[in-house]
Amino acid sequence: MDKRVVSLFSGAGGLDKGFEKAGFDIIWANEFDSTIWETFQYNFPYTMLDKRNVKDVPSNDVPDCIGIVGGPPCQSWSEAGALRGINDARGKLFYEFIRILQAKKPLFFLAENVEGMLAKRHSDALANIKKLFKESGYNLSFKLINANNYNVPQDRKRVIFVGYRNDLNLTFEFPEPFSHKPVLQNAIWDLKDSAIPAKDKNYTNGNKCVVPNHEYMTGSFSTIFMSRNRVRAWDEPSFTIQAGGRHAPLHPQAPKMVFVEPDKREFVKGKEDLYRRLSVRECARIQTFPDDFIFKYDNLVNGYKMVGNAVPVNMAYALAAKIMQDLSGVLNNTSIDEKLLVNL
Repeated sequence: MDKRVVSLFSGAGGLDKGFEKAGFDIIWANEFDSTIWETFQYNFPYTMLDKRNVKDVPSNDVPDCIGIVGGPPCQSWSEAGALRGINDARGKLFYEFIRILQAKKPLFFLAENVEGMLAKRHSDALANIKKLFKESGYNLSFKLINANNYNVPQDRKRVIFVGYRNDLNLTFEFPEPFSHKPVLQNAIWDLKDSAIPAKDKNYTNGNKCVVPNHEYMTGSFSTIFMSRNRVRAWDEPSFTIQAGGRHAPLHPQAPKMVFVEPDKREFVKGKEDLYRRLSVRECARIQTFPDDFIFKYDNLVNGYKMVGNAVPVNMAYALAAKIMQDLSGVLNNTSIDEKLLVNL
């Protein structure tokens, strides 16, 4: 059974890990950010990692596969960013994903992006992306989903595009939300007493961490950070894990921040020592990475970036498992012309 999948804009590999868990083989990946390469290669030793800018990758260099997955960089669409969207060079990378998709014509694709791309100012660009997916020969399914509905202990809304090649006569139906919605206590309770602060200038403690990557960024909190409550309780899902360590949510051991005036909160007096950022490992747990997935970095800035930019593994798995189920009849039917499984 052919289960070969190609990953674009792979990052640390949250999406890849979910597809791997569902039974797919991630045979080739592309990631241009050199601060991620060591982490990806350590955790995916059998995947060929292409380190070029995707714009410089000829489609002929991408191996034949049954699926292409990836999350084109999202900062330019983000509500937290400059909202330049498709007019930003990073926004245009969505078209590189489509270029390779059109050339390889796999059975399916999955692309992930931030909720910000649904903003009204991006409506024309979004409509064009959908049009290009359909014109590439795919039956497109599209939805905004919350990772908390798929066994992920955080509120994290993401836009998902899934396409099945038209000749398969299949339509992807998004999995129903799970009945159980995990909370912080399910994810990080056992780590509460073993976190250590980063070294000076937020360099890593390395092997001195009792649990790998269980270290947290130190330093002051910006006025933007202090503009609202950043603490979720043990019995709540986490706030969205972001790529910037300075904006990591605070640990649930602390009481919720106190309202002072609009756009200003403060820590409860006398309990200031309880307010610390979640550690890199705690963020990774909330993103549902297994503990044997090790993040390699010299400075915690890069650790938080890799974790925060990732697709939560459990959410990726829920989507990938549904795709595997949908395609099982095709993949197991040896009487089907092999061209159907690769490139018509």
